[in-house]
Amino acid sequence: MKRIAIFASGSGTNAENIMQFFKERKTASVDLVLSNKKDAKVLERAAGFGVRCHVFNRQEFYETGQVLELLEKYRIDLIVLAGFLWLVPENLLNAYPDRIINIHPALLPKYGGKGMYGARVHEAVINSGDRASGITIHYVNPEYDEGKIIFQAKCKVEPGDNADSLAKKIHQLEYEHFPKVIENLIIK
Repeated sequence: MKRIAIFASGSGTNAENIMQFFKERKTASVDLVLSNKKDAKVLERAAGFGVRCHVFNRQEFYETGQVLELLEKYRIDLIVLAGFLWLVPENLLNAYPDRIINIHPALLPKYGGKGMYGARVHEAVINSGDRASGITIHYVNPEYDEGKIIFQAKCKVEPGDNADSLAKKIHQLEYEHFPKVIENLIIK
């Protein structure tokens, strides 16, 4: 059975969905949730599943090997970013080549990059007049949202949509597809 670590900074609804999906699976388990925010709701959600949690600060993440040591200690096979907003440091990228993935709430390469997350992405899509949006699951590299695309799913942007209504459509795509894409990567 493969072991997954989830990095998240916020409420953790995607992380919770992934934990629920793998709860009874024999392919993988979520063994660790890591966050850069000690008050992130994702930590509470992880505790509800009995998943170990670890909070780290910027120095621990970028200047020490503590996070990598923790991942190695728990023999993590795949790292999943689910609402994690920091660039992944080189030591993790080197230790986990093509084993760190991220989900982005738009159809990359559009609406990606530093500062493009959450409502900002949805507002940009609405303001552009695009008729479609969606999700992109991609490998992580040293740049924001520029790793090789693994999977995309689309939804229509209707004339009456706003950032909130589009966000709901995007969340549904995330919940439906993210755990399945993770499992497909694991069983390859």
